[in-house]
Formats: sequence, structure tokens, C-alpha cells
Amino acid sequence: MPLHRQFANDGKELIIAIKGKFDFSLVQEFRQSYSDIGDQQPTVFIDLRETEYLDSSALGMLLNMRKSLGKSVKSIHVINCRPEVRNILDISRFDKLFVIE
Repeated sequence: MPLHRQFANDGKELIIAIKGKFDFSLVQEFRQSYSDIGDQQPTVFIDLRETEYLDSSALGMLLNMRKSLGKSVKSIHVINCRPEVRNILDISRFDKLFVIE
């Protein structure tokens, strides 16, 4: 499965892990992964540890998620990026919109 969603036991953290290619083929699955987050205002972590490729549609999906969630989350962190993925995020200035670790 290219996308895995996991809530922490207390509901205060949501981790969305993406494996392989993060592109338009994941648009529905990615949208569903954050559509029902509850009332806890969790911190969202997008774990890109196993993401080999990220394209412009993935950047758009991240922006749509940020807009859709708005104030219903504490913050959104993009974590465990490979150097080539981190480079794309840096060039796109996503460090101004997300916490990138």
C-alpha cells in the first residue's frame, strides 16, 4: 500500500506515510487520509521516509490539504525527506508553509 494513515493513541497526532511515488495517482487516497480527523486538532505529520519521487501534483495535494484543514489542526510537519525530495520542497518554498524536518 503506497499510503498509510495512523493516529496516535491519544488522537493528538496523525501520521500519513507515503511509500514510493507521491503523484496524482494518490489524489483520492491522500484526500481520504486527512478527511476525518475528528475534533482533537491533531498535529499532522507527512512522513516521506519511503517516498522516492514527488511531482507538482503532490505539491498541489499538500497545498490543498493545508487549505482544507485550516485551523482544525495545530500544525503540519513534513518529515524524513530524502535529499532529492527535500530539494524539491526547498525550491518550491514549502518551508514557508510547512514545518519541514
